[in-house]
Amino acid sequence: MSKLILAMNVSIDGYVDDLAGTLVMGPPSPKVFEFWTETVRDQAAAIYGRRMYELMRYWDEDRPEWDAPLRAFADAWRKLPKWVVSRTLKAVGPNTTLISGDIAAQVRDLKTRIDGTISVSGPELAGLMTDLGLIDEYHLVMRPCVLGQGKPFFHTTPPPLRLISSAKLDDDTLHLIYAPVN
Repeated sequence: MSKLILAMNVSIDGYVDDLAGTLVMGPPSPKVFEFWTETVRDQAAAIYGRRMYELMRYWDEDRPEWDAPLRAFADAWRKLPKWVVSRTLKAVGPNTTLISGDIAAQVRDLKTRIDGTISVSGPELAGLMTDLGLIDEYHLVMRPCVLGQGKPFFHTTPPPLRLISSAKLDDDTLHLIYAPVN
């Protein structure tokens, strides 16, 4: 059985807008970017909400301006089996399957069939997965910026949580792991 995690960059005031965070702070450091590349390499699968998936499709095709770390992330992302939860998409890209209908049943089925870590990305989808009690761990990569608005990391009220671990990824960025209290 797999572990379902919600892992996203988050501002210190709780928002997950990477574009706004990049505009405020600049891109993540090489250490943080490498952390994400390794995270994707180590995952067994990923489940995306429609909007997050559409943003991540950026990595589907090589771009001439990419350096080696960007190409490494793209390669890891392309190899990762992906599922997309959407009521509006009719088709998805390579190595990707569309989920519609009974989302909870399909995600529970994936958790029983896939060994390893499955990540969930997209704040609204994460809220649904939290409400359904399907998230096993919350991974917050906290960057030192205040956005003041946007999509919150916790789209709905999270269950009571306990800190599992914390690590410093670079001089400014923390990786915090929480699990629901059972």
